[in-house]
Amino acid sequence: MNSQKVPQKALEDIKLNVKLKLAALWASFMFLYIYVDYFHLYMPGALEDMLAGKVFVFEITQAFLLVVLATVTIPALMIFLSVALPAKVNRRTNIIVATVYIPYTLFNLVGEAWMHMVFGAIAEVVLLLQVIWYAWKWPKQKA
Repeated sequence: MNSQKVPQKALEDIKLNVKLKLAALWASFMFLYIYVDYFHLYMPGALEDMLAGKVFVFEITQAFLLVVLATVTIPALMIFLSVALPAKVNRRTNIIVATVYIPYTLFNLVGEAWMHMVFGAIAEVVLLLQVIWYAWKWPKQKA
């Protein structure tokens, strides 16, 4: 029996640029953000309320839908902006937008919050906290 150890090849661990990490976090956030809203449609009464022109306590109007689209557009744009913006602006923008979206995400739990909504909100807040963390710890350029 051969007891000689054969050296294993180590897996390459490529160091990712902070911009790519931020873009990936925003993409993950967007998937959760959209799917939590999508699964909300399966809750009893949700479709009836929508057909009656109401979402939670809000009347569905053009202005309401514009605001809702704007709140989805901002994190969707952050995927691109995290890669495209210069470092200094990028860092600030990620910290500010993620900080604003934490209370917004938690506001979505007001009223009747089912477990999928709570789970989604917790996961979204964790992703937003990671965005803040990576942006805050942005590597400094060597002089």
